Amino acid sequence: MTKENILFSIIGLLLGCIVGFLFANSYNQSHMNRPAATASPATAGGLPPNHPAIPSNGVSDAGGGTGGAGGAGMPEVQQAIQQARSEPDNFDAQMKAADLYLQIGRYEDAIQFLMKANQIRPDNYETVVKLGDANFDADHFEVAEKWYTAALQMKPNDVNVRTDMGTTFLARNPPDYDRAISEYKRSLQLDPNHEKTLHNLVIAYTKKGDARAAQEALSRLEQVNPRADDLDRLRSEVAQISGR
Repeated sequence: MTKENILFSIIGLLLGCIVGFLFANSYNQSHMNRPAATASPATAGGLPPNHPAIPSNGVSDAGGGTGGAGGAGMPEVQQAIQQARSEPDNFDAQMKAADLYLQIGRYEDAIQFLMKANQIRPDNYETVVKLGDANFDADHFEVAEKWYTAALQMKPNDVNVRTDMGTTFLARNPPDYDRAISEYKRSLQLDPNHEKTLHNLVIAYTKKGDARAAQEALSRLEQVNPRADDLDRLRSEVAQISGR
């Protein structure tokens, strides 16, 4: 064999080694970067087989990004829920699981954990209010009213809770406009410039068909915040019942 043949053999061997290394490296990187197959919530986090599915991206419909509810990833969400189920006497665990479910719009599931938290600490004001909010969002308006009433027994001057309780009467079927208006007026006695209350008061008077009272409430809202949300829509609806 000549020196040239030996040289070409060595070069060929080296090229073969280099190509093989590059192929193996590329293959390993492609497999390392490929997302792992996502296990179902029932098996990945130890949740019961019939547990409602949690969205795969862990965010609510209104949210964005790649994190889970409130920025938590799926493993953290599943861990929090599993901890709440395995530690039924852990108040903080129940509240954390409830908050995660609230953030993804799973109100019925949130209510279950809030009820457990309330059993642990029945005097916790935040839990009572959240039970009102969660039931309201789940369209359980009569139940929400009871929880808001319980909250107001603890803190009678909470304007937001008083107004929310009034809105349970406005939202139910059939609505009780007079009771809603009564609660809104009590809220305004505590805070005459409470924008949310004035906004809802305009709606209540409009739906009731009381044009003069609706216009008065609308004028008060315009004074408090000339750029209030839905102001144009409220003006249009008041004008309709006023015949203008």
